[in-house]
Amino acid sequence: MKSYHSLILITALLFSGCSPKIGSNTATKSISRFRVMSYNIHHCNPPSKEKAGTIDLNAVAKAIAAQHPDLVALQEVDVNTKRSGNINEAVLLAQKLKMNFYFGKAIDHDGGDYGVAILSRFPLSEQKTYMLPKNRDAKAEQRVMAIATVEVAHGKYIRFASTHLDSQRPEENRIMQVKELVKLTANETLPLILAGDLNAEPASETIRIFDAAFTRSCGNCGFTIPVINPKKTIDHIAFKKGNPFNVIFHEVVAERYASDHLPILSVIDLKP
Repeated sequence: MKSYHSLILITALLFSGCSPKIGSNTATKSISRFRVMSYNIHHCNPPSKEKAGTIDLNAVAKAIAAQHPDLVALQEVDVNTKRSGNINEAVLLAQKLKMNFYFGKAIDHDGGDYGVAILSRFPLSEQKTYMLPKNRDAKAEQRVMAIATVEVAHGKYIRFASTHLDSQRPEENRIMQVKELVKLTANETLPLILAGDLNAEPASETIRIFDAAFTRSCGNCGFTIPVINPKKTIDHIAFKKGNPFNVIFHEVVAERYASDHLPILSVIDLKP
């Protein structure tokens, strides 16, 4: 009977967009310091093995686990796609890391779903995925923001969001999308952290608009792509202006195998 119930649970997780209790940790004691990570995982396909189509989910899990994060924003996550071997990457990463998760679908892809995800060692609730605007260009891919409420201590909550903006060379879509991010989060009353691959460098118009509403976790951020001899900073962690956060530390993690992006980590205090 025990194995039967376990099979039901695993099956449910494989087709679920979220799991409130994968992680063993619960919000029972006060916490004010968070290790926040953002990682574009390239559907767990290492760039050195891209042509072979190799999927190395363990490498991504190891890269995340090494940083001991409390909250993780993931981009380029595959769920049951043929190219990734019909596995649910959001579920499997959450299970390996013993974290709770929420998957935000952006598009149908290769027989499955593709989008962003949130991992959290705290309970999640009020999860939602918002579609971001795009122009009519045939190459314009649907992008999203996934957001959830995080119970960081008993009765104490913050909001956490993961996003991935358009990658085309003209900024038109990214500008529309970042304006939508600002609009969607304008009325948030809880402290809010937003992280992801914005596909926008610090000097861009996209980041100028973003910085008017958010405080990024670093001023002179390190390069995040490509993983070998990186030249661009396009992955960012930020919080809403006026929120009671204070950045203690930010770094680009030198993990050069698992993905075509370097992960980033910020240590952020929530002021009393």
